[in-house]
Amino acid sequence: MKTIHILHAFLLVLPWANGAPTAQPSNPPLRGSEDLQGYSSNNKITEQSTEVKYTLVTGQKDDANNGVFLDFEGVENPQPIRGNLGGSDPGPRNSYYDQINSDKLAPPGTDHGQTINAQWPMGLSHNRLGHDGAGWARQENTNVMPDATAMAGVDMRLEPGMIPVFSVMFTDLQAINENGETFIDDVSEGDVWFFPPGVPHSIQALDTGVEFLLVFDDGSFSEDNTFLASEVFAHNPKEVLAKDLGVPITAFENIPEDELYIFPGTPAPKDIEAQNVSTAAGVVPRTQSYSYHFSEQPAHEVAGGSVKIVDPVTFPIASNFSAAVVTVKPGGMREIHWHPSSDEWTFFIRGQGRATLFSAPSTATTFDYRAGDVGYFPRSNSHYIENTGDEDLLFLEVLQADKFTDIALGQWIASTPRQIVADTLKLSNETLSKLKTDKQYVVAG
Repeated sequence: MKTIHILHAFLLVLPWANGAPTAQPSNPPLRGSEDLQGYSSNNKITEQSTEVKYTLVTGQKDDANNGVFLDFEGVENPQPIRGNLGGSDPGPRNSYYDQINSDKLAPPGTDHGQTINAQWPMGLSHNRLGHDGAGWARQENTNVMPDATAMAGVDMRLEPGMIPVFSVMFTDLQAINENGETFIDDVSEGDVWFFPPGVPHSIQALDTGVEFLLVFDDGSFSEDNTFLASEVFAHNPKEVLAKDLGVPITAFENIPEDELYIFPGTPAPKDIEAQNVSTAAGVVPRTQSYSYHFSEQPAHEVAGGSVKIVDPVTFPIASNFSAAVVTVKPGGMREIHWHPSSDEWTFFIRGQGRATLFSAPSTATTFDYRAGDVGYFPRSNSHYIENTGDEDLLFLEVLQADKFTDIALGQWIASTPRQIVADTLKLSNETLSKLKTDKQYVVAG
């Protein structure tokens, strides 16, 4: 049965990107004649060649359902062709985007429909620049990824000695909780920290500077709304501040008029104990520490790379955050999996990869990722992350969960009675005998 779709739309026939411009009067009016509406025997039909010159890359004519990765990097004129699907594209278009997003331009034949947008490059986020060259911060939240509702992230850089008011290279952390207990620590590249909501704290870069990632449990979080000490002072009467702190009102003559978010500071001492301020309540108990030296935890090696996990099992203060740092060797793949109890927020640190997000019952979209990109996979939506480059792929998976868990497709199928699997998927006994009942995490290429 044929159907007719009636839509409200405005259609513009695009000139071919390389076509010759049509001659125009020297200075035509802004609007044309009403006589241009509809059919007329005087209508002029411009005929131009639509020939597109291109070269297909390795695997581009393979069966589309094989879905092999197409490397368009450096290809002058990549085309939306895969197997017997698609066709040539003369433009207009941004060829650079097509080169680094081959699975968007020529998706695997197994893609179907349209999932949420599960990709955001931090390089497209607005950058918030600190005072006097102190650093910068850029963020991902629901403003740019509307469906990433459970978590948001900030990528922040501090030059040596600089302070943001609110991993990683060497960084000095300080905080005080509602009991008056104080906390101070130095952390290094690969370490993590967690500050509960409302706990005031500061972060200062040491001699080498620092870049770190902040993840929040609300997809609409904006670092523009951070609770700043400078703003508290700026928006309370000086008489009230003087009374509250027990100092003369003249003490506040030089407080900043504008917010201080990232700004130059006095270098921290080599011995952080010299900077520690204690109260009658003492220090935060070690079992409730705000930092975890994740960098000193050995990685669990698997066939295709390595995995290491931090969650409340070993870092109790982070009561609803779990994370895994995953390394995937070239050609390897984080196995197809899903998280039944949490969305997954992923940040790509090094290398390049791709993932197919599958949403039941039949929707699937494949995305390509580079260092600095954010991935977002809703709970119980399956996905993998395949290394499509020639160096190790390194990324961070973050869950809102009291324990890092997932369900792996391979383990599920291997642990199901063979006859049920054979009847359902039409797999041979030879194939079924090769399946592994242990979770693989990262499989080799």
